[in-house]
Amino acid sequence: MTQRDRDTPLPVPTAESRPYWNGLRAHRLVLQRCAACKRPRHYPRPMCAACFSLDHEWFAASEQGLVHSWTVCHHAFHRGFRSETPYVLLTVDLTDGVRMVAPLVEADASRLSIGLPVVLDYQDVNEEITIPRFRIHERDE
Repeated sequence: MTQRDRDTPLPVPTAESRPYWNGLRAHRLVLQRCAACKRPRHYPRPMCAACFSLDHEWFAASEQGLVHSWTVCHHAFHRGFRSETPYVLLTVDLTDGVRMVAPLVEADASRLSIGLPVVLDYQDVNEEITIPRFRIHERDE
């Protein structure tokens, strides 16, 4: 285990979010949606913000989206990410109608633009946790 491995914070799946993290572990994006009004939501939570229903279901979501915004982080928000600076965090509008924040693989911010197509990528951190990331969707993919 490297120093970075020990210092980098990792998510702790909860009962509510476990299907999401299990999907990522299998390299699939699994999102929650309201069973009553069918509105998708991310991050997983117990109640629908639109209709307040407590009933939800899980679905296999598209891994594609468009860049909504981004920021280049020159100062790590946690010491575990210092060795990765500068890094790019994207806000992406997924085709399934939710917005997701994740880092950009191979952070070349000069290639970014609003509306740029991106696709989800997966970083297996350890045997239990896989982190979502985005990469620019090349035209020949």
